[in-house]
Amino acid sequence: MNRKLIKDGHVISMDPKVGTGAFDILVEDDRIGVVESHLKAQDAEVIDASGCIVIPGLVNAHMHTWQTALRGVASNWTLPQYFRSVHAGLATLFTPDDLYIGTLVGALNQLNCGTTTLGDWCHNNPTPAHTDRAVDGLLESGIRSVFFHGSPKPDPKPGQKHFSEIPHPRSEVERLLKHRLTSRNGLVTLGMAILGPHYSTYDVAVEDFKLARELELVASMHCAGLEPKTPDGWDRLAAAGLLGPNNNIVHGNNLSDAQLRMMLELGVTFSLAPETEMSQGHGHPITGRLRNAGYAPSLGVDLESVMSGDMFSVARMALASQRALDNNEARRTNGQLPSTTTVTCDEALGWITIHGARALGLQDRIGSLTPGKQADVVLIRADTLNMRPLHDPVASVVMQAGLANIDTVLVAGQVRKRGGQLVFPSLDARIAELDESGRRLAAGLTQLLAAH
Repeated sequence: MNRKLIKDGHVISMDPKVGTGAFDILVEDDRIGVVESHLKAQDAEVIDASGCIVIPGLVNAHMHTWQTALRGVASNWTLPQYFRSVHAGLATLFTPDDLYIGTLVGALNQLNCGTTTLGDWCHNNPTPAHTDRAVDGLLESGIRSVFFHGSPKPDPKPGQKHFSEIPHPRSEVERLLKHRLTSRNGLVTLGMAILGPHYSTYDVAVEDFKLARELELVASMHCAGLEPKTPDGWDRLAAAGLLGPNNNIVHGNNLSDAQLRMMLELGVTFSLAPETEMSQGHGHPITGRLRNAGYAPSLGVDLESVMSGDMFSVARMALASQRALDNNEARRTNGQLPSTTTVTCDEALGWITIHGARALGLQDRIGSLTPGKQADVVLIRADTLNMRPLHDPVASVVMQAGLANIDTVLVAGQVRKRGGQLVFPSLDARIAELDESGRRLAAGLTQLLAAH
């Protein structure tokens, strides 16, 4: 048995039964064995966590990792510009190797930033070769991930159907389950990135929902942005008994409160991307609306072509935007601010740990430092210039911590970052490959725009 003993850290377990405090963590193979004070294990590798806050690995519940080579390209674009220039333009230029290098380096950056689980929403895979190379990137990185197999969104050529009229390809999903992602308990598992009624016809939505349920896969879909393709689709799907816990909604900004409550009562989960939503025109994140209904969101980076891949930044953006909305509403209705903050840092940390795990269907495996769960663990240096003095460890993690503080990262008990450095061979060469991919794609966009 491979054992590691994480010693002398301040543990934030995200499990009420385990608690928070000066604990040690014994890791046995890929699982958390014991979380207690003053542990001893003679045959274990000791990882010194003194001066560190120890948390569960962060969960990025929604990101289009294939866009890593486009970092910053879309940062000044509205949503219509993004759809036109990325899905109808840049996406069509990607080779299978572009998907590989973008997914690999994007996943490595997540590990570097303290994210151990990634909801990789891959919807630029026109061929099985594109899909396979994206999966190769995830597997090589060592990150835990749900690979959400999607479908491209180019403009149709003469005689072709619009993407909204095309059901999800059953044969590809079955191929992946049979030949690539065969284990339901592996480090990389399969989900479906479907169109949903917001971006498809109702008949296509029904077919896709039924396929996901038949194959027992999480089906994730966007709901926001452009006008819905099937405005009454959610109510019809609910009436047909097709909505349930295996469904994940991304964004959800334009859903009514009644629709939200109906979905939540059926077990549907929500993944929000606050910075993208506010900057590109989706609207205000629905964090508060979910909280009012008694539920919590998960969060995702969404687009590194727009923003940073750091989940601390995502959590802060979600927290600040909701506090601003709550404060404004209090001023409007009562003429004064609330007596205390309406949303706590403890909640925000839950959004990027335990609730992210739930959105990906992994709540029994990750999201908290609970004995028996997978040993996805992050050590955050708290003895640094930006973290001292340490008064409230949770608040410090959410509001002060960043990439520079991520000291050590374990995924399933394997060290992926140690002493502030990624444990990955030939990293510089991989970054150079990403640079080359990005230069070629950006040049291709220039040519496409000139042609139009």
